[in-house]
Amino acid sequence: MFSHVMIGTNDLDAAKTFYDKLLGTIGIAPGVVDRHRIFYRSKTGTFAVSKPIDGKPATAANGGTIGFLAKSTEEADAWHAAGVASGATTCEDPPGVRAMGDMKLYLAYLRDPDGNKLCVMHRM
Repeated sequence: MFSHVMIGTNDLDAAKTFYDKLLGTIGIAPGVVDRHRIFYRSKTGTFAVSKPIDGKPATAANGGTIGFLAKSTEEADAWHAAGVASGATTCEDPPGVRAMGDMKLYLAYLRDPDGNKLCVMHRM
């Protein structure tokens, strides 16, 4: 359904450092910079970070969350630890199992340095 997700940043260099490390924990190659944007590509889609084209400050989406897939709980924990070590803050509950009916998910949440809410999910 989706081809890509793009979020804003006010500091492209800091965002690249942060997301290279964070997304590297789930097997995503370092981002490619194209003028005022950074692109992270995989077989399943593209995640991008951009300075706002209108020149105004980037702001985080109120109520929005960007979710990434992890192959294991260990990969999810590494993602969360890399994020915190790189300047993100933990939000929501601590990383762990959440039950959604008969389905169990392992989730971890962060706010990146620009305030964007991120999640990593492993389907158990």
